[in-house]
Amino acid sequence: MFELLAALGLSALPALAIIGYVYRRDRARPEPLGLISRSILFGFLAVIPAALIEIGLGYVLPRGSGLFGAFIEAFLVAGLVEESVKLFFVKRYLFRRPEFDERADGIVYAVCVSLGFAFVEDFLYGYGDFGLLLLRAFTAVPLHAIASGVMGYYIGLAKIEGRGARGGPAAGAWKRGLLWAVLIHGFYDFFLLTRSLAGLLVIPLLLVGAKVLSRLFSRAVAADALDRPPPPYQSPASPLL
Repeated sequence: MFELLAALGLSALPALAIIGYVYRRDRARPEPLGLISRSILFGFLAVIPAALIEIGLGYVLPRGSGLFGAFIEAFLVAGLVEESVKLFFVKRYLFRRPEFDERADGIVYAVCVSLGFAFVEDFLYGYGDFGLLLLRAFTAVPLHAIASGVMGYYIGLAKIEGRGARGGPAAGAWKRGLLWAVLIHGFYDFFLLTRSLAGLLVIPLLLVGAKVLSRLFSRAVAADALDRPPPPYQSPASPLL
């Protein structure tokens, strides 16, 4: 029982810490906690179709060795499948919600879905191996948040700036967001799957990715602030004579 509770705690704590950080950054108009919780639950559920598709692809795709095999596994099996499934859940269950009314909300909801996914994945991979759980807390968990968070920025653009505008600034935002998520996720897995010193490249990848996501979040928050109507004008109080 202790081992189970410890594994659950080590899987949940890093995800909850990142969700708390993202939630605080959206403090101007925070999302309802109920919808945040539901988004995390969607991430739990997303593991099921992702796992089934990945198992199916294992029978269809060529099983190459060396760098070719690592490329297939990293970019197609892991990156494309997992990020596409997360995107599906965001588009299907969150995109049309009235609470999703800002660019930054795309980042918030995508991160929550991704970290629900990361929690289940961490628990399945790391149960019984606390060292692996600790390592993934600082690598795999942030990776999911970064890749899907960058995708979430483009989802927010599609929601706020792309309403029916084929040639507008958000045209193709879905594709750009998914592409960036797959590239970030794919390179992370590819570096590790080489089983060489290239695995150390995940550190700068995560650092740069976190910096990029932070800047995109700031850009989204600033743009959302400009969209809000100014507070009603109030004339200054007349001075006492």
